[in-house]
Amino acid sequence: KADRFHGAWPHWLYGETGKVRPFGQKDNGGDLVETSFLIQGLLAARTYFDKDNSKEKKIRTTITKIWEDVEWNWYRRTPDNKFLLWHWSPDKEWIINHSLIGWNETMVTYLLAIASPTHSIPAPMYYSGWANQDVQGQEYRKAWGGSNDGYLYSNGNNYYNIKLDVGVNNGGPLFFTHYSYLGYDPHFITDKYTNYFTNNQNIARINHAYCVDNPGKYKGYSDSSWGLTASDGPHNYSADEPILRQDKGKIAPTGAISSFPYTPTESMKALKNYYFNHGKFLWGEYGFKDAFNLSQNWSSNLYMGLNQAPMVVMIENYRTGLIWKLFMKNTEINKGLKMISDLK
Repeated sequence: KADRFHGAWPHWLYGETGKVRPFGQKDNGGDLVETSFLIQGLLAARTYFDKDNSKEKKIRTTITKIWEDVEWNWYRRTPDNKFLLWHWSPDKEWIINHSLIGWNETMVTYLLAIASPTHSIPAPMYYSGWANQDVQGQEYRKAWGGSNDGYLYSNGNNYYNIKLDVGVNNGGPLFFTHYSYLGYDPHFITDKYTNYFTNNQNIARINHAYCVDNPGKYKGYSDSSWGLTASDGPHNYSADEPILRQDKGKIAPTGAISSFPYTPTESMKALKNYYFNHGKFLWGEYGFKDAFNLSQNWSSNLYMGLNQAPMVVMIENYRTGLIWKLFMKNTEINKGLKMISDLK
């Protein structure tokens, strides 16, 4: 019963009514990226509920309808657009005009849009849109990356003697390696630039090495306290990353802990450090609080779902691969990945 806009949910909605809660003055309609994260979880759930009884059949049928109702191709705006767009609303229409261009958290949106059995986009949009290398893609990355490294989708540089095939700057915030890969198993995503398990692992290793190096000389950074990503902060929410201008001395537990599949040894050290050494201010009713900054003697009082969920899911993916296995059993998903691999 929740509001949907050509099949996409809004970024926020009121839980009691399902009605859209505007995320901003211009953002009161469909959010294709947030919708992608939810669809990723629902498709894993569809596989999990596999019993031959009426309740679980209804769950599967309902999820299938929800999945097939998302009009991914509508968010292309025009039939010849190279990119998907993030937002649309009935009164504001395309006013935000935010094209989806990687490297960031939106790979899952292109993968699902290509895999859709009902409202798909052409597979070549993976390269024209997500992995775009032309001027429009470069200008987009310049606008927020602020570095010559990674203006192209491909990177190719070494940071701390670690090769980075794909990524702006030296990898960006760690959530780029988490959200799209809670269900999609990056071991099985390979394009003409990289394998995404290897690339994500290297991004996590670079992030860890940067925090150990600690060029900003922030208090508390170490081999067991690392992981720059998006989180609450002393003054505002920010997406931190391992470059000085985007490093504010703030550590979010989700950074290292959600990287368990990529860096199990370093992630376990961080988890134990946060719990045993900082648990008095960092651990609470819902697990780890969102972030802390020892240089400013600050700790968040918030628990953010967007940071809690990846920790739980990625720990389990490291332990058993359960969520990856469930999601990757969906036939549509594998067909979509094959269409992309056939383009190489």
